[in-house]
Amino acid sequence: MPNHTPNLTKQPPRSPRVRLGGYVLLPRMLDKGRASLAGKNGDYNYACPLDQRFLEFTGIDPEALRRELASGKGDGEILEWVTAHAKHKHTAPEIEAWSAWQERRAPDNPDSRAFFNELHAKTAPQRTDITTWFDLLDVDDYVSFGGKA
Repeated sequence: MPNHTPNLTKQPPRSPRVRLGGYVLLPRMLDKGRASLAGKNGDYNYACPLDQRFLEFTGIDPEALRRELASGKGDGEILEWVTAHAKHKHTAPEIEAWSAWQERRAPDNPDSRAFFNELHAKTAPQRTDITTWFDLLDVDDYVSFGGKA
């Protein structure tokens, strides 16, 4: 694997807020995919339920994307591949709206609320500003690698 392969046993993947081609989640998923191929994914899983949101929105096959990552392509090359191979073509405003909605997503049913609250209580119980899934992921990544919430 190329030198830009993250070691997710030593650092978290990029925040879900980081964008590539306007897409949130994509850079994080690429980090997890590259780390997984190198056996350095730690507790992070490629094509997890969160990644599925991007995969479903674009219609990208996760195994096809994994093959592209295995070829050593950088983020820009992967974005070109995603743009060419997405089954669901979206305009820039549609991608922006989807990404903005993902950033605001919060638990929307009792089971996901219970899971959210449990993880929130473990990572940052005193923080009242943790209200979205992205907030929770960011603080969990930070605390998991030694940060104090």
